[in-house]
Amino acid sequence: MKLNIRLACLLALSTLGVGIFPALSNPVGSPQTQLNEITVISNNIELNRAKNLARQAAEIANGGLGQYRAEAAMHGVSAQSPFVDNGNGTWTFTFKGYRPGSSVYTVETVVTVSQEGRVTVDYNGPIRNSNPL
Repeated sequence: MKLNIRLACLLALSTLGVGIFPALSNPVGSPQTQLNEITVISNNIELNRAKNLARQAAEIANGGLGQYRAEAAMHGVSAQSPFVDNGNGTWTFTFKGYRPGSSVYTVETVVTVSQEGRVTVDYNGPIRNSNPL
């Protein structure tokens, strides 16, 4: 009797484990699926690096962390940061910053970063009007 209960528990846990971990239920994925997953992970790593380089360039251009803080989106998930994929292996980030202790954004920074890590500060100055005449 005890053996049947143990077997039933083992079977239930195995089934539950396969349901929780889909990779275990189908260990052989299609090559295209694996390639897409690798590409997505690689792009997220590169985009996150680019976001960090853009934020750091703005911090340097504005006198360091004692004088400047970038908006929260430049510290969070890279895919949710204010960027444009230029389609040529570069991303352009346009974001705002403020002085520590303030809650008013006063600086706009535009930085372009390549996948290789080249950084160009395209604009760093007063916040421009986003509604052209």
